[in-house]
Amino acid sequence: MQLTISDEKTKELLTEVLVQMIRDKREVFREIVLEAIEEVGLANAIVEGRRDDFVSEEKIMSALEG
Repeated sequence: MQLTISDEKTKELLTEVLVQMIRDKREVFREIVLEAIEEVGLANAIVEGRRDDFVSEEKIMSALEG
């Protein structure tokens, strides 16, 4: 026996699960969203860095050490 589910029902179920997760696990959902935003920011910084001049390791270490 094979179980099949329509695209519309799948969308409905996923929406219900996401809404329930946001309600019940607000902090977990918040962490997931923040992590995704950080990843996008990092990816954008990498792309931007590839367009600009490279900075030497000495300058980076100097900036980190203060």
